[in-house]
Amino acid sequence: MTLKIVFMGTPAFSVPTLTALDEAGHDIAAVYSQPPRKAGRRGLKLTPSPVQVEAERLGLPVRTPASFKDEAEVEAFAALKADVAVVVAYGLLLRQQVLDAPRFGCLNGHGSLLPRWRGAAPIQRAIEAGDATTGMMVMKMEAGLDTGPVALTAETPIGATETAGELQERLSQMSATLMVEALEQLEAGTLAFEDQETIGARTGREPLYARKIDKAETQVSWDDDAFAVARKINAFSPSPGAWTMMPLSGTPERVKLLRAEAVEGAGTAGTTLDDALTVACGSGAVRLLEVQRAGGKPMDAETLLRGMAVPAGIMLGSD
Repeated sequence: MTLKIVFMGTPAFSVPTLTALDEAGHDIAAVYSQPPRKAGRRGLKLTPSPVQVEAERLGLPVRTPASFKDEAEVEAFAALKADVAVVVAYGLLLRQQVLDAPRFGCLNGHGSLLPRWRGAAPIQRAIEAGDATTGMMVMKMEAGLDTGPVALTAETPIGATETAGELQERLSQMSATLMVEALEQLEAGTLAFEDQETIGARTGREPLYARKIDKAETQVSWDDDAFAVARKINAFSPSPGAWTMMPLSGTPERVKLLRAEAVEGAGTAGTTLDDALTVACGSGAVRLLEVQRAGGKPMDAETLLRGMAVPAGIMLGSD
């Protein structure tokens, strides 16, 4: 027997799971996604989410409520009489009536090793904190923020200079595989759950909150330790992007820093130590590997330096 599913997701991260569930032959009664947003150069064109685009490609019905505050939306959701809802980065708060409506509740694909990194930005915060590993988990949703019991886990190492964008891509594929497996076990009646307190005691993971990234924290502070600077750059790449002011052709420009590595070196924090974009930090140094000028495309540091020199002794970071 196939399960009757409601899928709920919004960004590109969610798309592989939706596609995999469709390919597995499940009856997807409806796809929920956040409403189309204004985009384009002038911000006037309404653009559907990646999940809505994929659902329409698959010929699946799409619903885009702004919230579930309206009782009519809750009733419409319950009227689908789904066996289970699958939620991957949907981005809207689900009321208890919604969580309880499907026969087996709501399963969430979450990109961290719970109970570590509950919240909005678990992938970015794991890189920023210097975690050696992360992963995907399938958990049963409850009223608390990412506090529900966990059914399945898949772990993966975090590369030394891996960006959040690269890690998200890998985790999105892991999410698809894991959720298909979870629904197979749900159909067979073998899907078992473990509460997060037990997981934390067994693994030594302490609950941490992965707060949403604020633009105010994206400017690089070169006074920080080199490892912290490099991790922040990689964690915030490609979006929203860490940045610094960099003199290029004699004019200070705001430049996004998209990939970096900590290296040996010492000097005044924020000063270039060579002509290859190695920058001194509060302790140690960071080599910038990929950057993006305002209005330009991402490029490796070598490409930037072929067009203009950034010699040793240049101070970065001042407006």
